[in-house]
Amino acid sequence: MKKNLFYLCLFLIISSCKTDLNGNLTKVSTLEELNTAINNAKPGDQIVLANGTYKDAEIKFTGEGKDGEPITLKAETPGKVFIEGESSLEISGNYLEVNGLFFRNGHSPKANVIAFRTNEKDVANHSKVTNCVILDFNNLERDQDNLWVQLYGKHNELSNCYIAGKTNGGPTVRVDLKGNQSIRNYHKIINNHFGPRPRKGGARGETIQLGSSFTSMSPSNTLIANNLFEECNGEVEIISSKTNFNIIKNNVFYKSEGSVVTRHGNYVAVDGNYFIGDGENDQYGGIRIINTGHWVTNNLFYKIKGKNFRSPIAIMNGIPKSPLNRYNQVTDVVVAYNTFVDSDSPWQFGVGTNISQADVLPPSEIRSARPLRTEVVNNVIYNSKGDPNPIIEHDKADGVTFASNIIDNNGVEIKNSYGLISKELTLTDIGTDLSVPTSGFDDVEEYNGFDFETITEDLLGNSRSKSNQIGAILNVENINLNLLDKSKYGADWYSNEVEAKEPITHTVSNASELVAKLQEAESGDIIDLSFGVFTIDESLIIDKSITIKSSGDGKAQIIFSGKENTPLFQLSPYGKLTLKQVILEGNNSNYAFASLKKNMSNHFGLNVSECEISNFNYVLRVYKQAFSEEITFKNTSIADCENGIELSEETNDRGDYNTEYLTIDNCNFNNVKQNVVDYYRGGYDESTIGGNLLITNSTFTNCGEKEKNKRLFNHNGIVNVNINNNTFKNNKVQFVSILWGAKNNVESNNTIINSGEIKTEENLVMTLMY
Repeated sequence: MKKNLFYLCLFLIISSCKTDLNGNLTKVSTLEELNTAINNAKPGDQIVLANGTYKDAEIKFTGEGKDGEPITLKAETPGKVFIEGESSLEISGNYLEVNGLFFRNGHSPKANVIAFRTNEKDVANHSKVTNCVILDFNNLERDQDNLWVQLYGKHNELSNCYIAGKTNGGPTVRVDLKGNQSIRNYHKIINNHFGPRPRKGGARGETIQLGSSFTSMSPSNTLIANNLFEECNGEVEIISSKTNFNIIKNNVFYKSEGSVVTRHGNYVAVDGNYFIGDGENDQYGGIRIINTGHWVTNNLFYKIKGKNFRSPIAIMNGIPKSPLNRYNQVTDVVVAYNTFVDSDSPWQFGVGTNISQADVLPPSEIRSARPLRTEVVNNVIYNSKGDPNPIIEHDKADGVTFASNIIDNNGVEIKNSYGLISKELTLTDIGTDLSVPTSGFDDVEEYNGFDFETITEDLLGNSRSKSNQIGAILNVENINLNLLDKSKYGADWYSNEVEAKEPITHTVSNASELVAKLQEAESGDIIDLSFGVFTIDESLIIDKSITIKSSGDGKAQIIFSGKENTPLFQLSPYGKLTLKQVILEGNNSNYAFASLKKNMSNHFGLNVSECEISNFNYVLRVYKQAFSEEITFKNTSIADCENGIELSEETNDRGDYNTEYLTIDNCNFNNVKQNVVDYYRGGYDESTIGGNLLITNSTFTNCGEKEKNKRLFNHNGIVNVNINNNTFKNNKVQFVSILWGAKNNVESNNTIINSGEIKTEENLVMTLMY
């Protein structure tokens, strides 16, 4: 017993001295102490940042560690060291590691939140940022672009981090290749959880960007592996590869409105990834292919309904002799051993062809170069509901080889099969809500192309050497994947799972109670207005998700006597207002709803139903750089207002706009003098959905009298417009609408009485962005 006690004590002594044997452990609690510790650090040293909040901290972590003896900057307790305010982290040197920091409640005063360099010459190598969180660390304005993590140097790693909530412009993570010190970098972006990135309403919203068009001739050799991309909806490109020899492997893309895109650069391997949709949202995408030499193998596409740029496999047309920043022709690409389950029109060729727009675009923008020497082989398609067009040719696919591809199309005839072999297949459960065909096609002889012997494993890592077959998954039993187990990705101390909160209903009977309860309420709560009149003279601040409605005894009335050009409801960052069964009345000089004029660092939302709105200067005014994912007016009357719904201040012609979805359904507009609906997007940008306007089942009477351009609806540049089942009476305009025929602008079943016309122009002249 004494002998065992002796060895136990000896073990504890050795363990306690371990840090002293390999390096010093220094605990710091101020930025001054931190800087001193950094300056004195030697290989193997650990700098421990004490638990607490560090505001306005511009940390420069420099040093020279060694292989096996890094200099480490870590939180005392991961997740309890908060970096807030105007803060940033820069790293340069060798063998440095950062662990456990939480960036929140602030933004970076610099171009990056975390940069793997301290100046243009001094970069980091063999260094790591791990087990950290960056959450909603946005600049105050949407157009103040920055990057949250920018990698320079070589052999660096971003791992096991949770990164979410970026709303301002700029990729979330970028690998920079400017300078020889950052080429052939072999960086690793692994095991991270990229949480929701909201729709940005414009370009420059990628989650990961590898290089830029101007470094697209350079080899990067970056590995992006084993990450979860959850609701990464910033723009059409989730990962934008703009360099050479990158590997994108074993990632899960879950309900993300975009694609993995080989935007510039060549020889990218996209292998063993999962693209998972819901079978409904037609923005969830897969892989879009541009340029030369890519291999797309062993990927699973499950219920992906994306169209065109977001289709499961989109192979683009290129521009002949394309400049670096546009679209090079697709050549020498392999798409093999992939499986597609209930994914619409999974193979689309000639995507982006725009020959029909030659009269409004310069020759340098015309995408007419079709794919060449491209092999689409050994793939499996399963459709529980038949798809008559599994292959779509936007332009001819005459440079593509099709071989050994099969389809179970549930008996539906295929218009253009390109040799697809019909089979009757059954699905095998391979995980929660995930089923794929893994058997029933072992008799199909595989196409054996050049270098196909290098495809040695299937999606699950099983060897193809002995019993190979087509499709992403070999015929194996007892597969039980849990791809959405979030504990496998990101920081081990952080979870974005939030328990649903039961909303509290606050009943108010007068204006002062309304103001007080609005401030007191928590996000998700409901404010019930008793029947009566509420006179408000200052703006009600909406900075959380809140529902305001009449209690049911009749519509409550809010009379706003506030100052000229001030809103009754001020829509602030994070403010999402649902307004039901309420009468709003202004003084003809103020507004019903408006965003902040500046510092809209996060999105707002607005849903108005069964309301009556009158006597306002503006019903809704959204200022530049403010953005809402959805704005909805339903079953509502709007009368005697100078201006209607104004979302037209994004005039930079860079593809930006103020809301993703504007819906007007079953509403009555009467005597709205101008800007009845004004919704603008400028520039030939294709990096976003492009805006959505739905006007249906509504009546517009005596509107547009002061409209200078004589249009009732202004929606220049909005890609998706649907105007149907409306009535237009006595509106003093020349046009109800001018639709963009080349895009998804349509109208139907409208009644027009003394109100001009609805006109379609096939091609609109817009500003070139490039």
